[in-house]
Amino acid sequence: MAQHVSIHPDNPQARLLQRAAEIIRQGGVIALPTDSSYALGCHLGDKAAVERIRAIRGVDERHLLTLMCRDLSQIGQFARVDNATYRLLKATTPGSYTFILEGTRELPRRVLHPKRKTIGLRVPAHAVTLALLAALDEPLLTSTLIVAGDEGPLTEGWEIQDRLDSQLELILDCGNCGIEPTTVVDLTGALPTLVRAGLGALAPLGLD
Repeated sequence: MAQHVSIHPDNPQARLLQRAAEIIRQGGVIALPTDSSYALGCHLGDKAAVERIRAIRGVDERHLLTLMCRDLSQIGQFARVDNATYRLLKATTPGSYTFILEGTRELPRRVLHPKRKTIGLRVPAHAVTLALLAALDEPLLTSTLIVAGDEGPLTEGWEIQDRLDSQLELILDCGNCGIEPTTVVDLTGALPTLVRAGLGALAPLGLD
Protein backbone atom coordinates (compact mmCIF):
# COMPACT_ATOMS: atom_id res chain seq x y z
CA MET A 1 0.00 0.00 0.00
CA ALA A 2 1.32 3.41 -0.97
CA GLN A 3 1.96 6.13 1.58
CA HIS A 4 -0.32 9.01 0.53
CA VAL A 5 0.85 12.38 1.85
CA SER A 6 -0.41 15.90 1.25
CA ILE A 7 2.45 18.24 0.42
CA HIS A 8 2.26 22.03 0.10
CA PRO A 9 2.57 23.03 -3.58
CA ASP A 10 4.64 26.16 -2.90
CA ASN A 11 6.38 25.46 0.42
CA PRO A 12 6.82 21.68 0.58
CA GLN A 13 7.50 20.20 4.00
CA ALA A 14 11.15 19.17 4.37
CA ARG A 15 10.36 16.00 6.33
CA LEU A 16 8.12 14.73 3.52
CA LEU A 17 10.80 15.45 0.94
CA GLN A 18 13.41 13.56 2.97
CA ARG A 19 11.03 10.62 3.31
CA ALA A 20 10.44 10.63 -0.45
CA ALA A 21 14.19 10.80 -1.16
CA GLU A 22 14.85 7.83 1.15
CA ILE A 23 12.09 5.77 -0.49
CA ILE A 24 13.62 6.48 -3.91
CA ARG A 25 17.12 5.50 -2.73
CA GLN A 26 15.69 2.23 -1.39
CA GLY A 27 14.23 1.28 -4.79
CA GLY A 28 10.73 2.68 -4.45
CA VAL A 29 8.53 4.09 -7.19
CA ILE A 30 6.70 7.31 -6.34
CA ALA A 31 4.08 9.59 -7.87
CA LEU A 32 5.06 13.25 -7.85
CA PRO A 33 3.64 16.52 -9.18
CA THR A 34 5.40 18.47 -11.92
CA ASP A 35 4.70 21.66 -13.82
CA SER A 36 2.97 19.70 -16.59
CA SER A 37 1.31 16.67 -14.93
CA TYR A 38 1.84 14.03 -12.29
CA ALA A 39 4.77 11.74 -13.02
CA LEU A 40 6.17 8.42 -11.89
CA GLY A 41 9.72 8.59 -10.56
CA CYS A 42 12.48 6.25 -9.44
CA HIS A 43 16.23 6.09 -8.87
CA LEU A 44 18.30 6.35 -12.03
CA GLY A 45 20.36 3.26 -11.27
CA ASP A 46 17.51 0.95 -10.21
CA LYS A 47 16.69 -1.40 -13.06
CA ALA A 48 13.83 -3.13 -11.21
CA ALA A 49 12.13 0.19 -10.40
CA VAL A 50 12.44 1.26 -14.04
CA GLU A 51 10.72 -1.96 -15.12
CA ARG A 52 7.93 -1.30 -12.63
CA ILE A 53 7.33 2.12 -14.16
CA ARG A 54 7.23 0.61 -17.64
CA ALA A 55 4.74 -2.01 -16.42
CA ILE A 56 2.43 0.68 -14.98
CA ARG A 57 2.67 2.61 -18.24
CA GLY A 58 2.27 -0.52 -20.39
CA VAL A 59 5.36 0.32 -22.46
CA ASP A 60 8.52 -1.59 -23.33
CA GLU A 61 12.21 -0.62 -23.37
CA ARG A 62 11.73 1.31 -26.61
CA HIS A 63 9.77 3.93 -24.64
CA LEU A 64 12.39 6.26 -23.23
CA LEU A 65 12.07 7.81 -19.79
CA THR A 66 13.01 11.40 -18.89
CA LEU A 67 15.83 12.40 -16.57
CA MET A 68 14.61 15.18 -14.29
CA CYS A 69 17.45 17.42 -13.11
CA ARG A 70 17.75 20.05 -10.39
CA ASP A 71 19.65 22.56 -12.50
CA LEU A 72 21.92 23.11 -15.49
CA SER A 73 24.99 21.70 -13.74
CA GLN A 74 23.26 18.33 -13.43
CA ILE A 75 22.24 18.41 -17.08
CA GLY A 76 25.88 19.10 -17.96
CA GLN A 77 26.95 16.04 -15.97
CA PHE A 78 24.64 13.65 -17.80
CA ALA A 79 24.46 15.16 -21.31
CA ARG A 80 26.84 16.71 -23.81
CA VAL A 81 26.18 20.46 -23.88
CA ASP A 82 28.08 22.97 -26.03
CA ASN A 83 28.09 26.73 -25.52
CA ALA A 84 25.12 27.47 -27.81
CA THR A 85 23.05 24.72 -26.20
CA TYR A 86 23.98 25.95 -22.72
CA ARG A 87 22.72 29.45 -23.53
CA LEU A 88 19.43 28.06 -24.82
CA LEU A 89 19.01 25.85 -21.75
CA LYS A 90 19.80 28.76 -19.44
CA ALA A 91 17.05 30.81 -21.11
CA THR A 92 14.40 28.09 -20.82
CA THR A 93 15.04 26.32 -17.51
CA PRO A 94 13.35 25.73 -15.19
CA GLY A 95 10.38 25.27 -17.50
CA SER A 96 7.94 22.90 -19.15
CA TYR A 97 10.42 21.57 -21.69
CA THR A 98 12.03 18.21 -22.35
CA PHE A 99 15.30 18.44 -24.26
CA ILE A 100 16.74 15.57 -26.28
CA LEU A 101 20.51 15.53 -25.83
CA GLU A 102 23.36 13.08 -26.30
CA GLY A 103 23.97 11.24 -23.03
CA THR A 104 27.34 10.92 -21.29
CA ARG A 105 28.96 7.80 -19.88
CA GLU A 106 27.45 8.70 -16.48
CA LEU A 107 24.17 7.21 -17.71
CA PRO A 108 23.27 3.50 -17.79
CA ARG A 109 22.98 2.33 -21.40
CA ARG A 110 19.47 0.98 -20.75
CA VAL A 111 18.06 4.51 -20.34
CA LEU A 112 19.58 5.83 -23.59
CA HIS A 113 18.12 5.61 -27.07
CA PRO A 114 19.64 2.34 -28.36
CA LYS A 115 20.90 3.83 -31.63
CA ARG A 116 21.30 7.56 -31.04
CA LYS A 117 22.52 7.31 -27.41
CA THR A 118 20.28 10.23 -26.51
CA ILE A 119 18.05 10.92 -23.53
CA GLY A 120 15.34 13.41 -22.63
CA LEU A 121 16.25 15.81 -19.82
CA ARG A 122 14.30 18.53 -18.07
CA VAL A 123 14.43 20.99 -15.18
CA PRO A 124 10.81 21.34 -14.02
CA ALA A 125 9.32 24.63 -12.88
CA HIS A 126 7.54 23.18 -9.83
CA ALA A 127 8.49 23.91 -6.22
CA VAL A 128 7.80 20.39 -4.96
CA THR A 129 9.78 18.67 -7.71
CA LEU A 130 12.77 21.01 -7.44
CA ALA A 131 12.83 20.64 -3.65
CA LEU A 132 12.68 16.85 -3.97
CA LEU A 133 15.57 16.88 -6.45
CA ALA A 134 17.57 19.02 -4.01
CA ALA A 135 16.80 16.60 -1.14
CA LEU A 136 17.75 13.62 -3.31
CA ASP A 137 20.88 15.41 -4.57
CA GLU A 138 20.79 13.54 -7.87
CA PRO A 139 18.51 13.36 -10.92
CA LEU A 140 15.27 11.37 -10.95
CA LEU A 141 14.23 9.04 -13.75
CA THR A 142 10.60 9.82 -14.62
CA SER A 143 7.67 9.13 -16.91
CA THR A 144 4.30 10.86 -17.26
CA LEU A 145 1.76 9.15 -14.99
CA ILE A 146 -0.45 7.62 -17.66
CA VAL A 147 -1.79 4.20 -16.67
CA ALA A 148 -1.71 1.52 -19.38
CA GLY A 149 -4.85 1.81 -21.47
CA ASP A 150 -5.61 5.43 -20.48
CA GLU A 151 -5.36 8.30 -22.95
CA GLY A 152 -4.22 10.97 -20.51
CA PRO A 153 -2.45 11.36 -17.16
CA LEU A 154 -4.12 11.06 -13.77
CA THR A 155 -4.64 14.49 -12.24
CA GLU A 156 -5.54 13.97 -8.55
CA GLY A 157 -3.72 12.26 -5.70
CA TRP A 158 -6.80 10.30 -4.61
CA GLU A 159 -7.23 9.10 -8.19
CA ILE A 160 -3.65 7.85 -8.24
CA GLN A 161 -4.22 6.01 -4.96
CA ASP A 162 -7.41 4.39 -6.25
CA ARG A 163 -5.68 3.12 -9.39
CA LEU A 164 -2.13 2.38 -8.23
CA ASP A 165 -2.15 1.93 -4.46
CA SER A 166 -0.48 -1.48 -4.54
CA GLN A 167 2.07 -0.52 -7.20
CA LEU A 168 3.66 2.54 -5.59
CA GLU A 169 5.53 3.25 -2.37
CA LEU A 170 4.58 6.94 -2.10
CA ILE A 171 2.18 9.51 -3.54
CA LEU A 172 3.15 13.17 -3.11
CA ASP A 173 -0.24 14.85 -3.39
CA CYS A 174 -0.39 18.62 -3.91
CA GLY A 175 -3.87 18.70 -5.43
CA ASN A 176 -4.95 18.86 -9.03
CA CYS A 177 -2.11 18.70 -11.52
CA GLY A 178 -2.34 19.60 -15.21
CA ILE A 179 -2.54 17.30 -18.18
CA GLU A 180 -0.74 19.27 -20.90
CA PRO A 181 2.61 17.69 -21.78
CA THR A 182 5.98 19.41 -21.96
CA THR A 183 7.32 20.85 -25.18
CA VAL A 184 9.92 18.40 -26.52
CA VAL A 185 12.90 19.79 -28.43
CA ASP A 186 15.77 17.88 -30.03
CA LEU A 187 19.06 19.71 -29.45
CA THR A 188 21.39 17.17 -31.03
CA GLY A 189 21.55 18.94 -34.39
CA ALA A 190 22.89 22.30 -35.55
CA LEU A 191 19.52 23.93 -34.79
CA PRO A 192 16.74 23.10 -32.31
CA THR A 193 14.11 20.78 -33.79
CA LEU A 194 10.56 20.70 -32.42
CA VAL A 195 9.46 17.16 -31.61
CA ARG A 196 6.23 18.02 -29.75
CA ALA A 197 4.54 21.34 -28.98
CA GLY A 198 3.29 21.50 -25.41
CA LEU A 199 3.27 23.80 -22.39
CA GLY A 200 6.67 25.39 -22.97
CA ALA A 201 6.57 28.48 -25.18
CA LEU A 202 8.23 28.16 -28.59
CA ALA A 203 9.46 31.76 -28.87
CA PRO A 204 12.54 31.37 -26.58
CA LEU A 205 13.65 28.51 -28.84
CA GLY A 206 13.18 30.44 -32.06
CA LEU A 207 10.54 27.94 -33.14
CA ASP A 208 7.39 30.08 -33.06
